Parts: sequence; structure tokens; C-alpha cells
Amino acid sequence: MMPLRVVPGLLRVISILLAYRVDEMVGEEKGVNPLKFFRPLAAKPRVDVGPLSRGERLRLAMTELGPIFVKAGQVMSTRRDLIPADIADELSLLQDRVEPFPGSEARAIVERELKSPIGLLYGHFDETPLASASIAQVHAATLHDGSKVVVKVLRPGIDRRIARDVRLLRSLAELAQRWHPRADKIRPLEIVAEVEKMLENELDLQREGASASLLKRNFASGFDLYVPAVYWDLTAERVLTLERVYGISTDDVAAIDAAGLDRKKLAVKGVRIFYEQVFRDNFFHADAHPGNIWVDPARLEEPRFIALDFGIMGSLPETDQYFLAQNFIALFERDYARIAQLHVEAGWMPANLRIDELEAAIRTVCEPYFTRPLSQISLADLVVKLFRTAQRFELTLQPQLILLQKTLLNIEGVGRLLDPDIDIWAVAHPVLKRILRERYSPLRTLREARKRLPVWLHDAPQFPELVRDALRQLGRGEQRSVPDPQWLKLQQDSARQQQRLIACSLLGSSLMISAALLWTLAPQHGSLPPMLESIAGLIAFAVGWPRSR
Repeated sequence: MMPLRVVPGLLRVISILLAYRVDEMVGEEKGVNPLKFFRPLAAKPRVDVGPLSRGERLRLAMTELGPIFVKAGQVMSTRRDLIPADIADELSLLQDRVEPFPGSEARAIVERELKSPIGLLYGHFDETPLASASIAQVHAATLHDGSKVVVKVLRPGIDRRIARDVRLLRSLAELAQRWHPRADKIRPLEIVAEVEKMLENELDLQREGASASLLKRNFASGFDLYVPAVYWDLTAERVLTLERVYGISTDDVAAIDAAGLDRKKLAVKGVRIFYEQVFRDNFFHADAHPGNIWVDPARLEEPRFIALDFGIMGSLPETDQYFLAQNFIALFERDYARIAQLHVEAGWMPANLRIDELEAAIRTVCEPYFTRPLSQISLADLVVKLFRTAQRFELTLQPQLILLQKTLLNIEGVGRLLDPDIDIWAVAHPVLKRILRERYSPLRTLREARKRLPVWLHDAPQFPELVRDALRQLGRGEQRSVPDPQWLKLQQDSARQQQRLIACSLLGSSLMISAALLWTLAPQHGSLPPMLESIAGLIAFAVGWPRSR
């Protein structure tokens, strides 16, 4: 049941949606349109909505509804596998800009968070903000040593407002989940959950500082990507102080050309940086739109990017990272059977799926693309269409891949803006192969094994007891969930193998010592010692050989 406290806010949302005729979008689908019953409550449209497309109407409505809905729209724009392309294009234009709050309030928040008067903290603090968004605003400042910095300050009372708006947004998602005929595809509750997670991360500026610090360490040379330094003694949960940087927004092509920067070289670097962040470092900037990615105007010979705003960062579980990288390689090499097999191995598809049918579906999507020059193929567009195809085969939605999909769309957009003729495939393929070659090289595997060896040795003797205890609990009915028989068998086989190796080592050592003693004591060669040596070898072989049962 919907909480009463969200009803007034819900009525306001419905009124605005009706004002922009968003209910007609629901009417385009077959089914019930619950919004039409509230049309008498709606105000007149604030603009002439007649000539506007459905995407434009939705964008204008979300802008009027406020920052939390702007954020939700931005997330929806990345789900091009679920949202129609025309709506996604319009929602991607949503800008997170709102009226600033007074600079005196920002000063008070800084003093309260850093527990010191502003004059002791900074040589100068400009109360007029440089930029203002729904979560925070940014002020210019100067340190006592003359260093230029920017101070990011959370909006006062933002925690309560976001909690209230999230409750309202969740209620709307529940309505959509119940009434929208394509709710199972759009998955509004999952979109709200993703927005809530993003906002939770953005509300902790100390976390954002830590993200900036790690990204800076990953690109320590600053050759291709520069990350401003964090001033930790001037940073807290609601205040973040960063080195001030200067650059040109990547969508200002005229300014980049006027500065004499090589846009083609920049576009190639942008693609390479994306793959290095995702597959080399497993830590990537997940809000890489032009406003957050600048170009350094001072680097003419070897241009580089400058990263800003580290509130939304992404990473992947190691297994997903591996399977995703292998999927990209298979896609680059048009190995459709491999793509299908990888989706099943990763657990993204049901194990009983017919691989040949999935392979044929993937081929049907991909082959028309490969008739064009590679420079004209949108990798992001192809990935979206592959997701849509996979959904027909009961693809399990992977929430951890949503931010990656968003970043891929952003990076390809920036790359093609800088160089419309860039061949994303030609740039990405060798970079990804190099990263995987280094990441999964024998030397690195040995280093990883050496790190984990103490843990393996520590845990090995416990395997037999763990299996025995699990079986006892199961027999007494104490264990409610039945362990996977295959898992138990693996544990038992591992325990047997460990015991066999230990026994083999002890027995083999004893036989070798005995053989050596007999060899030394024997009066001549060719009698008993060689026979014992053969027996010792056979026994060691029999004991040490892993047997399957």
C-alpha cells in the first residue's frame, strides 16, 4: 500500500506529467492507462505540446519535476536496450543544473565540516559558485600558499530531500510496474534502485575524493589523462577540496580547433583510456559526459584529457570483467559461437539454452553491421542490439553492467564528436588484446598464485572436516539449504587430492631414502637396489596419480 505522506507529491507529479501529455505515451501501448483518470486535475500545458515529440515532452516534464527526476531520466537514457531510441536520445540531453544556494550557507557548511573558520582554512573563498547542480555546488578558493583550488559543498538538507523524492519515485515505479504493459522489459523498480545507489554514493564527498585519488594513481604519469589532486586536510563527508584545473569541454569542437589541438589523436586516446580503466584497472569513470571530460589546452604536441567529478565510478566483479573482455574480443573477431558460449558460461543465460540458436540470433544482428566500413559501425549501438536479442533468450539482467553500458555510450559519443571518422574497432581491438595478454600472462598468474598460496595451504587441511560437518548437518536436518552435489564432490576431490599429495610426498621421500641406503650398502650394482627403485617409483606413481571416482 502506498504511504499517505507521498500522496501530495504524487498528485503534483501526475499533474505535471498530464500537463505534458506524458499519459499519451502510455496510451500508445495496448492496455490500461491509469493517468487518464486524473486529467481533470492537471494544469494547462506550459508550452504547446502539440508539435513536440514524445521524448521532448518527457524531458520537459522531468526537468520541471526536479533534480531527482533529472537523475532518473539520465539513467533511463543509458538503458537503450529497454527504452526506445527516440526517448533515450531526448533523455540524454537532461542537464543537472539548478539554482545555486547562497554562498554564505556554503561557507557555514565548510566551517562546520572542517571545524575551523574559513579564513584559517583558505586564503580566499569565493562565495559566488562556479557551478551548481542538484547535489552540490562548486566554489573557487585559494590556499594560503597561493595554490588555486575548488571546493565542492553538498546542498543543505539534501539528504532529507533525496530520501523524500526517492520514496516518491519508488511509488511511481510501483505504479508503472503494475500498469505499464511493458513493465517486465522497462523494469522501473530496477531503474529507481540504480538511481538510489548512485545518489547514495554522490552524497559522500569523502568517497568521491577517494575515487579521484585512486584514478589519479592509476594514471600517475598524467600523460593521457590528468586527475586533479585531493587536499585531504580540507575534505570531509560534505566538503571536497580539489586542485583547480583549466580546460576545454570535449563538446566545444570550435575551441579545441582554435587551440590547435589534434582531435583525431584525442579521439584515439579517449577510446584507449576507456579500455584501460575497465579492463586494466577495473575502476572507471562512469559519468564521462563532455561536461566532466575536458581537454588540456596547454598540451599541444601530445594532447591529453582532464577528468572531473568522481561521484559516479564503476567496477566489475573479476569474473564478469573476464567474460566481458572475452565477449568483446569474440565480437571484434566475429566469433558468434564463442559469444553464445560465453554468455552461458558467465551465467547470464540459462544452462539448458541451445547454443546454436543463440549463435544464429547473434549472427543475424551482427552480420548486417559488418557490411559497412568499420569506421561507420557504432560499437555501442551494436552492443545495445545484442542485449535486446539476448533478452529473448531469457537473459538475466546484470545490474553491475549498467554503468559500463552508460560509459561505453558516453565514450563513443565523445570519440565520434572529436573525430567523426574514428574506427573504434581498429583502436579498441589491439588495446584490449594487449591488456588481456598482460593481465593473464603466465608470469602474472604465477604472481597471483604465490599471493594466494598461504591461504590455500592454511585452508587445505580443513576441507575434509568441512565436508564431514556439512554432511552431518544435512543428516541431522540442521542445514536447511542442500549444498550443490557438484560443489561437495569438488570439495571431496580436492581434499582427497591434498591427502594424496601429502601421502605421496611422505612415501616417496621414505622410499627414496631407503633406496639410497640400500644402494650404498649393497656390495654391487644390478641386484636388489634397482628392483626397489622400480617398486618405489611404481608405488609413488600409483599413490600420486589423481584418480576419479
